[in-house]
Amino acid sequence: MGVRQKKIAVQDLEIGMFVSDLDRPWHQTPFPIQGFPVRSQDDIRSVVSYCKWVLIDVAEAREKIDAGKDPGPVFGQRARRMGGNREVIQLPPLHIREPVHYETTTTMKRELKVSGMVLADAEIALKRVSETIKRQATPDLREVAGVTRNMVSSVVRNPDALLWLSRTRQHDDFIYRHAMNTAVWALVCGRELGLNEGLLNHLGLGCLLSQIGKIALPVSMLENEDKLSPDQFAEYRTYVNRGVAMLDGCGVSRAVISVVQGHRERHNGSGFPEGIRGDRIPLLAKIAGLAEFFENLIGPRASSEPMTPAKAVRLLYDMRNIEFQEDLVETFIQAVGIYPTGSLVQLNDGQRGMVVSHSPERRLWPRVMVMTDQFQKPLKSAKVIDLASFNANKEAGETLSIAECLPHGTEGLNPEHYDVTGTESRWNLARLVGA
Repeated sequence: MGVRQKKIAVQDLEIGMFVSDLDRPWHQTPFPIQGFPVRSQDDIRSVVSYCKWVLIDVAEAREKIDAGKDPGPVFGQRARRMGGNREVIQLPPLHIREPVHYETTTTMKRELKVSGMVLADAEIALKRVSETIKRQATPDLREVAGVTRNMVSSVVRNPDALLWLSRTRQHDDFIYRHAMNTAVWALVCGRELGLNEGLLNHLGLGCLLSQIGKIALPVSMLENEDKLSPDQFAEYRTYVNRGVAMLDGCGVSRAVISVVQGHRERHNGSGFPEGIRGDRIPLLAKIAGLAEFFENLIGPRASSEPMTPAKAVRLLYDMRNIEFQEDLVETFIQAVGIYPTGSLVQLNDGQRGMVVSHSPERRLWPRVMVMTDQFQKPLKSAKVIDLASFNANKEAGETLSIAECLPHGTEGLNPEHYDVTGTESRWNLARLVGA
């Protein structure tokens, strides 16, 4: 069935309609994504305060959203085990005491070299912790804590460098990659929230250690996380408490333990191990849980099909106040963008490349490292195009924009194979980070 757009006055909006366009540019509104379903009267009031008319997708509007009805599993087997709970829970907005406003203080090129060393050190530190735990000895976490501080410092200086490198760096160990990427997403979100560096250190260390309980589980179980029987899943859920027990006596803070303990809890109580909900989940654990869920969508095990980052962002937005608190979801999207750093994209003229960074003011026009021409033929040297600057003062028909997000691993789009020309002079990722 095709989708037909219809122009209506904002006063005629109803719950269940899908808003596909506005009477003003999206970046002039607080809506974090372009196109969203109307789920509540609060959504309608928000649109009314910014617009006089909108375009809705008629096909989308035919099926009203029913918060009490399960529309089907969101992510396969796991959602079915949790009952597909779609209960909407509204909490007061998050309040960050004395939030910190961070400025980007270094260039992408300069920070990439630092980030490469940080990730290499993190791999060594986590491997040592894992080997110590396998010997049933008490791990020394000082090295991991030091790596975490370096990660925080890098994200504070430039949030895109470590994020971009973690998305492009390949690693065979899924648990390591998952923990590392989760930590980076979480730190970028925490920076946007204005958490001070002490809290960011607790958040980052908790994310890095959040998966250690899986060391005690059978490898066959871990390789099929999304295809477990109810009995297997019951055992799988024990990894959280196992991880907490492994950290007993290691001297880590209660804040770090709260991240490990609560990163699989969910806003509506559908998580584990305790099934707590809402404001009973510590803030750092909420951030870690959202970051881990997002990473699981875009970087699952090889046995599962990854979701493009743009689709994952939309799924998160649809889950606000269901599995994740609304303003936390919106902050995460503001931090990572509609097309998160590391996303592979195709422009409307056919060129292909990878998102390098984005601007909150121009969420649909990020900086893109272009690696092919309009016919998808590889370029000799990649070039960075700032779509916001490129499109300045251009007519609508002349603008360059993202047409679609491409699957991770799309052939011919490996940034390590290119020299890059752009505002930060010529550079090469492989040489910068010693890959």
